[in-house]
Amino acid sequence: MARKVGQIIARGDRRWLIRVYLGRDHETKKRNYHNRTIHGSMREAQAYLTRKLRERDLGRDLEGAKITLNEYLDRWLKTAVRPRVRPKTFQDYQGMLHRYVRPVLGEQILAALQPLDLQAMYQHMTERGLSARTIRYAHVLMKGAMQQAVRWRLLLENPADGLKVPQQVRNEMRSLTVEQARVLLKAAEGTEYGPVLAVALTTGMRPSEYLGLKWQDIDWARQTVSVVRSIRRLNGKWCFSDTKRLRSRRSIKLQNWIVSLLHDLHTKVGAQDFYPEARDLIFTTPSGQPISADYLAKHFRSIIDLAGVPRLRLYDLRHSAATIALAAGVSPKVVSEQLGHASTAFTLDTYAHVLPHMQDEAAARVEAMLFGATA
Repeated sequence: MARKVGQIIARGDRRWLIRVYLGRDHETKKRNYHNRTIHGSMREAQAYLTRKLRERDLGRDLEGAKITLNEYLDRWLKTAVRPRVRPKTFQDYQGMLHRYVRPVLGEQILAALQPLDLQAMYQHMTERGLSARTIRYAHVLMKGAMQQAVRWRLLLENPADGLKVPQQVRNEMRSLTVEQARVLLKAAEGTEYGPVLAVALTTGMRPSEYLGLKWQDIDWARQTVSVVRSIRRLNGKWCFSDTKRLRSRRSIKLQNWIVSLLHDLHTKVGAQDFYPEARDLIFTTPSGQPISADYLAKHFRSIIDLAGVPRLRLYDLRHSAATIALAAGVSPKVVSEQLGHASTAFTLDTYAHVLPHMQDEAAARVEAMLFGATA
């Protein structure tokens, strides 16, 4: 074959050297070639050459044929992911790739990655008993990473497109009833973590949000609290960061008894010697350190047992706050704003189980307005 078209050179039994001419170097004027040894039949070698010639003719960069998936993922995480995601999200991405993707596919050449390779990896994860949520998360990561490779002209097409992944079954949401919430608050009242759990249950904030609250976030005159940051412990260090999304930055009206509770707490902790990273935090451990969600969850479980209410996660206090507010007739738009959801539609979809009760009450109210109270 002509050099500018490409070459297939026999190198032994079922071994072929593929050479694709890439043009001359602008500075040295030397010829540049893409070289790759293929093990297989002549037809497989020809198919590889045809694909690489097509990539070249479309102006694609053939570097994807020189680096492994591991090397590419390192570059993708550093260049495309780290600058745009929160530290916790970046850590989650790294962990997911380290546990499930790199051990299986990491040493493969990026450009040689096929849809069947990814599908086989997902099947292996399924056979290991991993949840549909975990498999779908891995798929979303790989699809995003491979799409970036296409944009960087390392691949001609995305090998993750069109793959089948298990359907995620939505777990039944757990939340407290009004009576259960009242019992829980009473049980927590005599503990060191009563105030933080009271704020969690009455505001619907995420754990990372209410654990990151500072005293300056409270407007005592208006009885509101501003949600402007979150706190997490990553790699042994406390990290403050912006809220999850723009709409997560919000002001929440506090109930009167919560304001009194926080005021009393403020007078008690004013003289404590805080750790530097805990300075001005509303909620801290008895020793004055910031509280992690995992640390609070352990104490929360003991309070749940003490109260005798159904077991649920710390995060379910957020669901409980929303469910109780909606059941009390609070507008879904107000609840959505209080929770910091991306849209009211998302709130309605998430808490659809409360809507039938709301519709019954709404119908009764409208009927009463039209025709008056009935006996």
